[in-house]
Amino acid sequence: MDVAGWLKIAEEVLDYGIMGTLGVMSVVALWMFIERLMFYKSIKLDEYDNKDLLEIDLTDNLSVLSAIGANAPYVGLIGTILGIMITFYGMGDAGAVDTKAVMNGLALALKATAFGIIVAIPGIVFYTICIRKVERLSAIWEANRAGQGSQK
Repeated sequence: MDVAGWLKIAEEVLDYGIMGTLGVMSVVALWMFIERLMFYKSIKLDEYDNKDLLEIDLTDNLSVLSAIGANAPYVGLIGTILGIMITFYGMGDAGAVDTKAVMNGLALALKATAFGIIVAIPGIVFYTICIRKVERLSAIWEANRAGQGSQK
């Protein structure tokens, strides 16, 4: 297989591998967020006698949301680095600088970073919303245990 064939394969790996990984991360983040919200809506705080057990149930899967939000930009950055490397290798192999090809290659490489940031921002927002719900439900549980409030 010639160099052009290998470059084409590398571009497809970049597109399907990196962008696919980011797509899966976004679906998992949304799924975890919806699952947590449904759990928070259905939880019966009066069934818990131990605050530690309550917090374990409330924070279940939140580390996944945090990891997605924190790491999606890095996955995108890997895609950008690979895209730039492919572009430069193609330029070096051709022996001439084609400005149009360079700009197209760099623009396509940067889409991975953009998509990584697009995945990360909602992931962090989802995580923050869930953490606030955990704090609120824990406070309601404590108020109910102290006999000072009622569950809403």
